Amino acid sequence: MFHSLRSFPACLRLCGLIAVAGAVLVSCGPTATQPTAQISPYDRAKVAFQGGDIEKALELTDKLASATPAEDSTDRARVLRAVIYTGELKAANELAEAYGKGVDRAKNPRFQAEYRRLHSDGLSNAAKAALNLAETAHQIAPDGVVPKELTLDTSFPTTEGPLDIKELARVKEGGWVEPDQQESASMEALRKGIDDALADVVSGDRAKARKALAGGSTKLDGAAFAIFLSKELAEGAMVFDRHHGRDPQKLITLCDEGDVTVKAALALLKDTPNKDQSAEIKKLQDKLKTTRADK
Repeated sequence: MFHSLRSFPACLRLCGLIAVAGAVLVSCGPTATQPTAQISPYDRAKVAFQGGDIEKALELTDKLASATPAEDSTDRARVLRAVIYTGELKAANELAEAYGKGVDRAKNPRFQAEYRRLHSDGLSNAAKAALNLAETAHQIAPDGVVPKELTLDTSFPTTEGPLDIKELARVKEGGWVEPDQQESASMEALRKGIDDALADVVSGDRAKARKALAGGSTKLDGAAFAIFLSKELAEGAMVFDRHHGRDPQKLITLCDEGDVTVKAALALLKDTPNKDQSAEIKKLQDKLKTTRADK
């Protein structure tokens, strides 16, 4: 149903800072290190994610997420990928917004031309992340059903993203940032996006997410996770509205997936009613309806 658009350009990837798990340790005595080949792809993906190698984490979970029949780690792989694509979407949107303001406020024509290109790149990357998120949401709820409980099986990234990105603040004022600063801003935006996605998926802030993942994993309420997915799909749909990408078909695809996850959340709330979550769902339904009309 969806085309794979996973790859993010180098400017939105974090540097790989991890040592491959299972490397042979040299010592005077015998070692009991497990060979890399015996470490599961998902466990390797967790190490990659924690170390900031997002592309590697996606690569290692690709087959797991689409496995038929599902493997032991398929559900965990899909949850992790939903977080990653949400982080990528947040990062791309932040970059596109900043460079868009830079185009409007920069006085130098050369600055305007470069920022216009970077603004376009940001929108393109946001579109890719949004479609990948929709594909992952479809994998999680192919029949419109989300489990009552899911597992986010990972640790919080070792290198935390900033709360604010100083290079983008300068861009928004129309100031110039050099190519190396543009690259730094992209890397920081992705770190920030991933951290914010982790905060959102545990319905809290970064501190809560870090605490929840201190043991290497945390349980997620199915209804809350479905609401999280719906919110991010609604944000992704806006990338294709008439003010941005102008692609009605893709906008409807994102909204359709958002509607599916909303209904999945409502089904779960029938057994365990929650007024706050019901109120969130009503707002989401209104937002999805408004976004559909903006195609």
